[in-house]
Amino acid sequence: MSEKLKINDFVVRFANVNGTGSASANLLFCKAIFRMGVPVTPKNIFPSNIQGLPTWYEVRVSEKGYLGRRDGIDIMVAVNAQSMEADIKSVSPGGYLLYDSSKKLPEHYHRDDIHFIPIPLMEICNATYTDARLRLLFKNIIYVGALAELMQFDFSVFESLLADQFKGKEKLIAPNINALKLGADYVKSNFKEDFNLKVERRDLLGDAIMTDGNSACGLGAIYGGATFAAWYPITPSTSVVEAFMEYADEFREDKETGKRKVAIIQAEDELAAIGMVIGANWNGSRAFTATSGPGLSLMNEFLGLAYFAEIPLVLIDVQRTGPSTGMPTRTQQSDILEAAYASHGDTRHVLLFPSTPKECFDLTAAAFDLSEQLQTPVILMTDLDLGMNDHISAPFTWDDDRDYQRGKVLNYDDLEEIQRFGRYLDVDDDGITYRTIPGTHPTKGSFFTRGTSRDEYAAYTENSPAYQRNMDRLVKKWITARDYVPASHLYQQENVSEFGMLFFGTSQYSAEEAMDILQENNHQVNGIRIKSFPFDSIAITFLEQHKYIFVIEQNRDAQMKSLLMIELGISAERLISILNYDGLPITASNIVNQITHSLERVEKYTTV
Repeated sequence: MSEKLKINDFVVRFANVNGTGSASANLLFCKAIFRMGVPVTPKNIFPSNIQGLPTWYEVRVSEKGYLGRRDGIDIMVAVNAQSMEADIKSVSPGGYLLYDSSKKLPEHYHRDDIHFIPIPLMEICNATYTDARLRLLFKNIIYVGALAELMQFDFSVFESLLADQFKGKEKLIAPNINALKLGADYVKSNFKEDFNLKVERRDLLGDAIMTDGNSACGLGAIYGGATFAAWYPITPSTSVVEAFMEYADEFREDKETGKRKVAIIQAEDELAAIGMVIGANWNGSRAFTATSGPGLSLMNEFLGLAYFAEIPLVLIDVQRTGPSTGMPTRTQQSDILEAAYASHGDTRHVLLFPSTPKECFDLTAAAFDLSEQLQTPVILMTDLDLGMNDHISAPFTWDDDRDYQRGKVLNYDDLEEIQRFGRYLDVDDDGITYRTIPGTHPTKGSFFTRGTSRDEYAAYTENSPAYQRNMDRLVKKWITARDYVPASHLYQQENVSEFGMLFFGTSQYSAEEAMDILQENNHQVNGIRIKSFPFDSIAITFLEQHKYIFVIEQNRDAQMKSLLMIELGISAERLISILNYDGLPITASNIVNQITHSLERVEKYTTV
């Protein structure tokens, strides 16, 4: 078995039972590593049932700063009898299994190629606590203390974390410290052999923060000027609006009345939610909704109305696996085509692809500007991994002098100077027309908003040329949108290969690591991360400059590849799909293996 010391470079997986309070203990372990200045990334893998089923929590520690999910488990903390056999099998050779030895392991669970760390967690709890609930909760804290001792943590970091966590509830600090020490003391007394996984203090994080994407979206909506939210709860997007509520209590409270200066409505369903949001935006509010794939499906008709009537709208889609109910608590990037072309007829919707919590904050705020500037729905495409898991992120920043970009909105004085207002009249030849907000002028600027065909003055018509002029203008606006959307990110300023790698969203974490691994293996691949649809000029140029492009995405049917082919006319032979659709975040090794095999096939084909 390998005994090589691994400092700040390993994966821990906690195997627990959902609903037993393990999440807070596992997060405490993760935050302790973060407080020690070491890059760390957690993944919470939980069932959609409320409690009783297996749940896992993976923590990757990477001094190199690789924050994508990694294959291989270096230490398994197995305290769930339901999944124990499979959990033991998943440990990498040379790895460790820390388990509750209050009951003897069956003989057939034994492996000769891993280390077993038996700790009688339940026995320790029974001997220490009389309350059944405390026994269950502190069992989790005890194994964190045992791990901390095995990995030589600076114990003071836990004292600091618990002081922060229980501020105002100081009487809870001492019991938690004692539980940590129970685990640490048991390890000190019973384990003398070397343990090859160690955490050492570093200063690698600077002013980085740790937060989840849904909270960042909620805060971004506050700073983006949102005054109205309507939604129907659905995993994994519910906490977006919950975060918006909490931040509204802090930042949007009327000092005189104590009430929020925002309106938040839990609607009876997704259709009602987006209908309310459309109405609020039409009336001058900055309004948004949040949902996931099944909700997006239901919202298609209203998205078509907002697109055709040209009403600003922000929708945050936290993607999960499909189709239908799929796996509600697993991640995927599988709403791309549905979101891009939501509704019947010819529609195209602006999509934004954040990769980090900071980008969730920035792009949510930017989405409100974009939707008003372009007078169209803007859909922020996050996913469960980004939305519900904690991530290391650059701190959020905001320029207090920043003005909201409300686009082409005519005020009273503007209307006074206009002889005749044409709501759908393209005055500037960019496809974007001028709009008014109800009540701006007593006699001018009013128009009838409809989802049926109309002319440039919003008058109903089924005249074919008028309809076609309107549809052509919407295409012109789509082309204009390329100059408004966030720019793609290039990883090499000068191309060094005929092979390119295109990715987006949370695939960034593993794709960046994969590029480094490929380079170490003498495979140079240029990289680009796209941040939006329509595709900007940077992305279009990158695609033109490479003979082959690996398109990394987390869905079965290569939806981004299809979008590139449809919108840019790129041949299927030039776009090579790198796919992952098991509901878990894609790993760097998965990407490297697929690209390596593809390179071998391409090179064999081109040399024949």
